[in-house]
Amino acid sequence: MAVKAVQQIMLGSVIKSEADAREVLGKIKAAGYDGIELNGFMIRPTPFLVRMLTKFAGMPVGKGGNFDWAALVKEAGLSVVSVHEDLGTIQREPETVVAEAKSFGTKYVVVTGMYRFDYSDEATVSQLAEDLNEAGKRLLEDGIYLLYHNHNCELRKVTKEKCAYDLLIEKTNPENVNFEFDSYWFAEAGADPLLWMKRLGDRLKLYHINDRGTRIEGASMTPILNSDSMELGYGNMNLTAMVEQSLSAGVDAVILETHKNWVDGSPVKSLEVSAEFLNTYI
Repeated sequence: MAVKAVQQIMLGSVIKSEADAREVLGKIKAAGYDGIELNGFMIRPTPFLVRMLTKFAGMPVGKGGNFDWAALVKEAGLSVVSVHEDLGTIQREPETVVAEAKSFGTKYVVVTGMYRFDYSDEATVSQLAEDLNEAGKRLLEDGIYLLYHNHNCELRKVTKEKCAYDLLIEKTNPENVNFEFDSYWFAEAGADPLLWMKRLGDRLKLYHINDRGTRIEGASMTPILNSDSMELGYGNMNLTAMVEQSLSAGVDAVILETHKNWVDGSPVKSLEVSAEFLNTYI
């Protein structure tokens, strides 16, 4: 049965100390979540450039690099569903990545997408698929499974007929590489995420869920509004069908991830509201 989890990136703006982490993790558990998905760049000290790139992408990493996350998560009664890592770290230090994943009791390591990478070049994307194959094969030697997490850049066309995500699906070996699918980003880019989830089938191992819409109230100056992330069930995405599809594919976890536009400006309040949807359908 799939567990319900929260992506750690939601917590970067509200966790400044271990006491903060303990309080927030307790609220996650109380809301009905079973686990958390951790990020390598948030659970250990990281280079300044990595922190800045992540912040500019709208995802503050917080100040948890020196916290004992294993103890904090265990104390809260949560599990770790996966750890996000960058591909370069996996390639350079596979033993370290394996040890880290095992220390948290998870079997999944997730590549979170590539910075400064040309997803419009067929040869470049094909090489990425090969690199993922090699990295996944290495991790599997120690019982750890590699997943690839999408954003919207994978929908860039590499040929008239195919986009980068087509190549990543076709050119990766299911024995070595599978997927953590984020439906929000594909919807944001104008694709039908449900169709892609069906295409992935049982290669869909973890599901990132979010909703999309607008919370603007009252009269507006224009009939065209900007949309953004929303609490689950408060936007316009067909989430019930996508949750059903993910469960039928046998996903191990459905993971909430939002970066901004939280109700009352609070990521904690936001995840509590979204828990109402997840507790109903999972």
